[in-house]
Amino acid sequence: MIFLVDASVYVFRAYHSMLPDMVDRDGNPVHAVFGFARFLGDLIERVRPRYIAVAFDQRLATSYRSRIYPPYKANREPAPVDLAMQFQHCRELCRHLGLAAFVSPEYEADDIIGTLGCLMREEGVRSAFITRDKDLAQLVRTGDLYWDFGAREQFGYNDIERHFGVAPERFADYLALTGDDVDNIPGVPGVGHKTAASLMKAFASLDHLYADLDRIPGLKLRGARTLSDKLRQHRDSVFLARKLTHITCDMQLGVGIEGLRRQLPDAPALGALYDRLGFGPFLRRQSERLAQLPVS
Repeated sequence: MIFLVDASVYVFRAYHSMLPDMVDRDGNPVHAVFGFARFLGDLIERVRPRYIAVAFDQRLATSYRSRIYPPYKANREPAPVDLAMQFQHCRELCRHLGLAAFVSPEYEADDIIGTLGCLMREEGVRSAFITRDKDLAQLVRTGDLYWDFGAREQFGYNDIERHFGVAPERFADYLALTGDDVDNIPGVPGVGHKTAASLMKAFASLDHLYADLDRIPGLKLRGARTLSDKLRQHRDSVFLARKLTHITCDMQLGVGIEGLRRQLPDAPALGALYDRLGFGPFLRRQSERLAQLPVS
């Protein structure tokens, strides 16, 4: 199994859950780096992964989704300056821990994770998606895990529909119908999560749904008599939304299976980073334990 880490989730969690009183030698906050390092160390010690990769987000303004729909995530405030600096340290941390780390100016961490998951699936390796982002549920297939490590919640393929109300293969279509306030994606007015989930149980995909809109009035749904008209009126925006909610799985990352093996930590480089950031013995002891774990 490969463990695919959605880094931003856990960096943000550390940034907002820890007191910003931990600073480097120049007085810059580094609490998010410390929390992220502790999280990664705990994950590695617990699962002892043979394969692992960490995906980071970069600038939203240059992503292909922003090009096709400029309002995409435009409702988000820019990251604080101190958080942006800490993200740079987190990427450096991954390299020194011996973990493959990826970032792209055009694609999101979700796309990197989707691409790596598909690459490994072709090699017969299943994936554990380490995240709390519901969008990544669409990537889960038989044998995979959706796992919010911080909350200790694990969902297999059959658990996704029970938890989220829709099967993984139809998740992007479901989000295109409901919209997503977090990502500033509009949905179909009047179509909430329950209605969208019911539609995705009745139809195999958006394409099947729009090919058979006349069937909708016969479904046992609230407002079914007018729903087909609403869907017809918003067809273009729904299919645009699906381009935004669908995770890309065919990026050219220039990496093969061997490039995703966990390596031993680079102790001197890691120690130098911890010195710069003013970290004490806790993470150093943890890195020493990580160096003793087998990597084959």
